[in-house]
Amino acid sequence: MVLVGESAPDFTLPRDGGGTICLSALRPGKVVLYFYPKDDTPGCTTEAIDFTRLSADFAAADTVVVGLSRDSTADHDRFCRKHGLGVILASDADTDTCERYGVWVEKNMYGRKRMGIERATFLIDGAGRVTHVWRKVKVAGHAEAVLDAARTL
Repeated sequence: MVLVGESAPDFTLPRDGGGTICLSALRPGKVVLYFYPKDDTPGCTTEAIDFTRLSADFAAADTVVVGLSRDSTADHDRFCRKHGLGVILASDADTDTCERYGVWVEKNMYGRKRMGIERATFLIDGAGRVTHVWRKVKVAGHAEAVLDAARTL
């Protein structure tokens, strides 16, 4: 589990639109790394739309927004087209990055236990250190709270 003050684990993952995204290559800018369970589901769609709506504000705060789930890049591309998304979406099909950030957890849904991604967000400064962590995120108002934190760095 990654904690505030620690170095953010680096990764290089396939991304929407082709190519890869490497966390350390985004320095010295700040990064919002948000983990979400599944493309095109209600909460995940709202969260992605909220981050997209604020993308100009994040850019003005020298902050790149990256969403990460297990979905394939083809699924990410469909998700982006369908909802007009303007954030980077990375694919962690093997869950390695999710595990290193401590968001690959056991979930209990309708009495059935299974592994899945816990909705969580990490704000990473230009030096690669985690400055804020939001776990078990409630979507309403979340993108705005993250933007406020990014503006203070």
